[in-house]
Amino acid sequence: MKKSDFHYDLPPELIAQAPLAERSASRLLLVPPAPAPLEDRHFRDLVDLLAPGDLLVFNDTRVIPARLFGQKATGGRVEILIERLLGGNQARAQLGVSKSPKTGARIALDAGGEAEVLGRDGEFYVLQFHVPESLEQWLLHAGRLPLPPYIQRAPGQDDAERYQTVFAREVGAVAAPTAGLHFDESLLAALKAKGVQFGHVTLHVGAGTFQPVRVDDLGQHVMHSEWLNVGAELVDAIRQTRAAGGRVIGVGTTVVRALESATRTSETGERELQPYAGETRLFILPGYRITAVDALVTNFHLPESTLLMMVSAFSGQDRIFQAYAHAIAERYRFFSYGDAMLLFPSDTTREAP
Repeated sequence: MKKSDFHYDLPPELIAQAPLAERSASRLLLVPPAPAPLEDRHFRDLVDLLAPGDLLVFNDTRVIPARLFGQKATGGRVEILIERLLGGNQARAQLGVSKSPKTGARIALDAGGEAEVLGRDGEFYVLQFHVPESLEQWLLHAGRLPLPPYIQRAPGQDDAERYQTVFAREVGAVAAPTAGLHFDESLLAALKAKGVQFGHVTLHVGAGTFQPVRVDDLGQHVMHSEWLNVGAELVDAIRQTRAAGGRVIGVGTTVVRALESATRTSETGERELQPYAGETRLFILPGYRITAVDALVTNFHLPESTLLMMVSAFSGQDRIFQAYAHAIAERYRFFSYGDAMLLFPSDTTREAP
């Protein structure tokens, strides 16, 4: 399977550069299994599309202001994008710099303090921050929100709120789980009143989510590692939901990645969700059968991206490209601040609306 198999042409004006005034005012493209027609809906219609006893699973990670700027002793400018907090005021980070700094080099930070290069970790650097408080606390006032590279403007005051989900609580991501950005308190209340249940995973989205696939042969691609936690309480809720005939709806590809990473094959060959906390490098391509969710709320993804490959595994590549062509023709808004889809699997034995 080739990266080029997942290319599509997107008019640049369809890339959303800012959020709508209201989170739940986005459009929603309903994508049932073929041959059922695609439906143009509104995100608030989710209340009508879900049933009492269904379980929505959210990613409760919280984005940190992970972008910093500084200067090397030689005078060269440095951009730092923290990929992960490591404890002890250390972090793994990407550096935007003209010449790679050596171990022991110090970067004077524009916001005050210094970052010392401790070494390399693959494509990342390990930095020791010399700042007057814990790194997590210091970043809250010293760091900048790392908006995705396709948003071609500096982050504004509104982004500090709007690039977080309303249920974000576990600090550690450098990018938002963007499917969750459409949910506001009024929509959550309406879903709860309908009898829809809520559950949470934590998956800290890393800087690698913005990196392009650099090989055409997808068998050679190595996924970036991300930390996740699927708790026993959620595992029990999913089992109870399915036992009662309800559906599990993942909110975002990060939820799918977390749940599939926590799914194990038993001695009898059955796939079973288990509690899990740790790293994942799971790469989901067409041919992989996603069993952890029965439907998926997701935004539109970049051409040739691993996320586009994942949704193609779920709903079928032909169906996804049909949906994307429809969305382009109907002028949907794309990517992080854009519109959403409600996807159902190509396996028609699982119930759609």
